[in-house]
Amino acid sequence: MRAVVQRTKHCSVTINGTVKSKIGAGMLVLLGIAEDDSTEDIDYLVKKIVNLRIFDDSNGVMNISVLSNGGEIMVVSQFTLMAQTAKGNRPSYIKAAKAEISIPLYEEFVKRLECALNSEPSTAPRKVATGEFGADMKVELLNDGPVTILLDSKNRE
Repeated sequence: MRAVVQRTKHCSVTINGTVKSKIGAGMLVLLGIAEDDSTEDIDYLVKKIVNLRIFDDSNGVMNISVLSNGGEIMVVSQFTLMAQTAKGNRPSYIKAAKAEISIPLYEEFVKRLECALNSEPSTAPRKVATGEFGADMKVELLNDGPVTILLDSKNRE
């Protein structure tokens, strides 16, 4: 499982000209699911994402997590993150999971991320915004920093 995490000032997903979801300050998580991914990969990435200290503290140092700062999260499925590009110029997506595997894992990822996001007391429960799995989405964001972090559940060392 691969994730691209971007710190955002705001983010939205539009499908067929209609805004499906939007968030303010927080994170956009682009998620790619491989055919051999499991709930262990979900647990690893969820823990890593909510605890990533990529938000500024009072001294301007990236030392605060989305869990602590009350930020929002949007998750968008992105099978192209599983692209194999070693040979030729046309990416191969053979490692990307098919819908019957990736949809349940994507939904479980969002569910567990939302649970983790709400594990500490806050003023109000936080929902994880999403795109629509398999849809032609237009994702708009203002990357803050810019800060962009690549995570791969298979590279844990």
